[in-house]
Amino acid sequence: MIPARLIIYGLMTFLRPPSRYYYRPLETASARYCYSVFMRHLVKLHAATGRVPLGRIAELGPGGSLGTGLAAMIAGARQYFALDAEVHSNRDGNLRVFDELVELFRARADVPGPGEFPEVKPALADYAFPRSILDDARMETALEPSRLERLRCDLAAAAPADSAFVTYVAPWRGSSLIRHETIDWIFSQAVLEHVADLTAVYRAFAAWLAPNGVMSHQIDFRSHGTAPSWDGHRGYGGLTWRAIRGARPYLINREPLSTHRKLARELGFDLLAADVVAAPPELTRAQLARRFRALADEDLRTAGIFVIYRKR
Repeated sequence: MIPARLIIYGLMTFLRPPSRYYYRPLETASARYCYSVFMRHLVKLHAATGRVPLGRIAELGPGGSLGTGLAAMIAGARQYFALDAEVHSNRDGNLRVFDELVELFRARADVPGPGEFPEVKPALADYAFPRSILDDARMETALEPSRLERLRCDLAAAAPADSAFVTYVAPWRGSSLIRHETIDWIFSQAVLEHVADLTAVYRAFAAWLAPNGVMSHQIDFRSHGTAPSWDGHRGYGGLTWRAIRGARPYLINREPLSTHRKLARELGFDLLAADVVAAPPELTRAQLARRFRALADEDLRTAGIFVIYRKR
């Protein structure tokens, strides 16, 4: 049974400007959230590669602030590219988050864990500040007052950010925005499930990353409120889904794990690590829409995943 309210709301979105319905991840306006996301990616990446790839970095879908990328800059990264579907962040918000992040790093604060952010993945075995990765010598250099002042002044001069340190592009179009094979690390948090053209995005990743560059992505395959069950979005046929989605261009794309794996493999990425969030399917195969009935069991039980890839 399809809840009528979902159809009604979806159809109503056609009566309002599409920009009203872009994905708006406002959590990223919280410095502690951004600190938690950055640290989780960094810890997992270091465990998989032994590297601290804080050179030139890029983020897809930073959302309400550039905080996750600013955390990387404060920790020592040289340059940050932030690419979004539309403008969400602003200079004043970024400066506030920046100042709060600096204090978290100065205090060597523990990583905010599931008690504070129960929905944030990936999970860590230890939420203490990762001193073995960001040791005192590295942090002394990264937190040098004149460096932080240069970064903050540069950020303050931009609206919302387009500087020697930070380049913010919204909306972004095409892989030509970043010089090819110059990025050390690309990351995203709960973004790739919203991307309309995954092929184009993975091609951009392949173009931007330097050889042996790495990328880390947390992907959420759940229904995002479009169905009563976590996998209920897979029960809708094409016309029904079109009505539910309405004019919201970045609701969710309904692509399963296998789509991401296929694109990554074909575009020259090797999988280094994967943390799967599994959940028993709530729909039977008979209840799935035709396009989903042949999915592998792994696709049907994967509610989320954190992946790390290396470019060949």
